[in-house]
Amino acid sequence: MSTLGLDTVAEGKGRPDFLRRPRSLGLASFLLPLLLAALWEFLVGAGLANGRLMPPPSVVGKTLWQLAVSGELLTHASATLWRVAAGFGLGAAAGTLLGALTGALPLARSVLDPTLQALRAIPSIAWVPLFILWFGIFEASKIALIAVGVFFPVYLGVAAAILAIDRKIIEVGRVFRLGRIAMVRRVLLPAILPAWFTALRSGLGLGFMFVVAAEIMGASEGLGYLLVDGQQLGRPDTIIAAIIAFAVLGKLADGLLLAITRPFLAWQDLGRDKL
Repeated sequence: MSTLGLDTVAEGKGRPDFLRRPRSLGLASFLLPLLLAALWEFLVGAGLANGRLMPPPSVVGKTLWQLAVSGELLTHASATLWRVAAGFGLGAAAGTLLGALTGALPLARSVLDPTLQALRAIPSIAWVPLFILWFGIFEASKIALIAVGVFFPVYLGVAAAILAIDRKIIEVGRVFRLGRIAMVRRVLLPAILPAWFTALRSGLGLGFMFVVAAEIMGASEGLGYLLVDGQQLGRPDTIIAAIIAFAVLGKLADGLLLAITRPFLAWQDLGRDKL
C-alpha cells in the first residue's frame, strides 16, 4: 500500500461519510428494530401472521399511549426506577468496598473471596424466600434482592482491576517519590477507573434484571407487576409494552451512567477515537 493510501486510511477518508458521523451511526441503530416492526405490522395487517399472541406495533403503541395517558405508566416506571436506584446504590457501594479490600489485601482475599464466590453461584430466585422472611414482602426485600444482583459484578470488576494493575506504573510512581495518598490518587485510581465504570454498567444492567424478579415475587406497582398483570389478564400487548418500557428505562439509565462517568476518563487516548 502506498504512503498516500496509508494516510487516507489513517484519516478515515477511505470510509463513507455516514460511517464517520456519530449522529448518523446513532440513527442507524434504530434502523433494524424499525424495519422488523414495520415487517411484522405488514404481515399481521395482510393476514399472513397471527397477531393475537404477538400483537403488531400499532396495538402495542396504542396500549403504551393508554398507559401513559392514564398515568399508570409513570406510576409503574417510577416505582421500578426507585427500586433499581436504591438497590444499585447499596450493591455498588458494597461491591466497591469489598472488591477494593480483596484486591488490595491478600489476607482479605484469602478470607472473603472464597465465600463470596460461593454465594455468587446461588441463583437469584433462591434468595427470594429468605429475603421475604427477613425483610417482609415490602420494599426492603426487593431492594435487597436488587443489591445482591448489582454487588457481584461490581465486586469482581474492582477486585480484578486492582489485581491487574501493572507493576511498572507503580514503580514509576515510586521513582517520582509519590506518597501513599498521591500514589492512590494519581496512579492507582486512574488505573482501575475504566474497569470500575464498566463493572458499574454491568451491575446496573443486572439491577434491571433483578428488579423483574423482585416485583414478580410480590408488588402492587412497578413494571414487573405490569408484566404479571398482563399475563394474568391474557394481554400480550400489556406484556410487550412493559418489556419496551424496561428496555427504554434501562437504556436511558445506562446512558446517564455513561455520561456521568465519561468526564473521569477524558485522559484516555483510545484507538477507537482514531477510527
